[in-house]
Amino acid sequence: MTGGSGPPTLEQVAALAGVSRATVSRVVNGSPKVSPAVRAQVERAVAKLGYVPNRAARSLVTRRADSVALVVSEPHARFFSEPFFAGMVRGVSAALAETGVQLLLLIAQDLPDRGWLERYVVGGHVDGVLLASLHGDDPLPGTLERAGVPAVLIGRPVDQAAPGSYVDADNRGGAGKAVGHLARRGRRRIATITGSLDMGVGQDRLEGYRDGLAAAGLAGAGDLVETGDFTEEGGAAAMGRLLERPGDPVDAVFAASDLMAAGALRALRAAGRRVPEDVAVVGFEDSAVARYAQPPLTTVRQPIEDMGRQATRLLLAQVAGEAGGMHLILDTELVVRASA
Repeated sequence: MTGGSGPPTLEQVAALAGVSRATVSRVVNGSPKVSPAVRAQVERAVAKLGYVPNRAARSLVTRRADSVALVVSEPHARFFSEPFFAGMVRGVSAALAETGVQLLLLIAQDLPDRGWLERYVVGGHVDGVLLASLHGDDPLPGTLERAGVPAVLIGRPVDQAAPGSYVDADNRGGAGKAVGHLARRGRRRIATITGSLDMGVGQDRLEGYRDGLAAAGLAGAGDLVETGDFTEEGGAAAMGRLLERPGDPVDAVFAASDLMAAGALRALRAAGRRVPEDVAVVGFEDSAVARYAQPPLTTVRQPIEDMGRQATRLLLAQVAGEAGGMHLILDTELVVRASA
């Protein structure tokens, strides 16, 4: 310990380590621009003096940042407008509430330098990473794995054979339930508005739609597919394209999200089609959008907050040294309301 009356300072650490104040600062802040030998000198000085000015400095001794990052691969506008993300953050925050671990939120799509994000999350600033809303062959999971950074995905990756842990809802089973319900109500021209097909969730809900048609003996109607993007505008546009198709009109639509279902309701009203008399509509999520739609929306409830909680628990277990590679699929439930 130091002989002064106050806590040890950055300058005292620098003097003991035989390096500049700037070098100590770089080590404390996780900069890669320090040689391993110099880093070790600084860490020894930090430990000897008991220098703990902030969380980053304490991590030199504990090897922990006491924080995890939630990386959402969407633009800000979508993150703040879609109910799914608010529920997910509530679940993550609940799981962290009594741990002392802080949550860092990174909205990846609007970052001017995606390379900065990758350097940050592998640079010792966080103990682990939650990844949400991944699209296509996003390189970040592989970057984290190669760097040895614990990571858990919220939503399965497109490549189901990819290593790593994820938590997801039973999207395929839930979509099958939705289509089965429509078929039992006598609907025979059942269309779907898909989510983004460069995402595991979009692919799974499309496969579940096809499962439901096959189980009802309606596999021949499987061409009634329009691609959406999980947004209300995308749902409205896709519904408009379905209404313009030649041949027998659709009498039911399974939309792969509540927001797209809300867009479909808007397009149907504009076209003078009654819901559910002319066209029944089912969504997916059971968000507030479904409850307050006109008419209220039949939908598939997914446990969004629980997905966030369970993913966080898996991540904390990995940070503590437990093995990864866990795949957790949570049940869904059909919620019947007036739209179907």
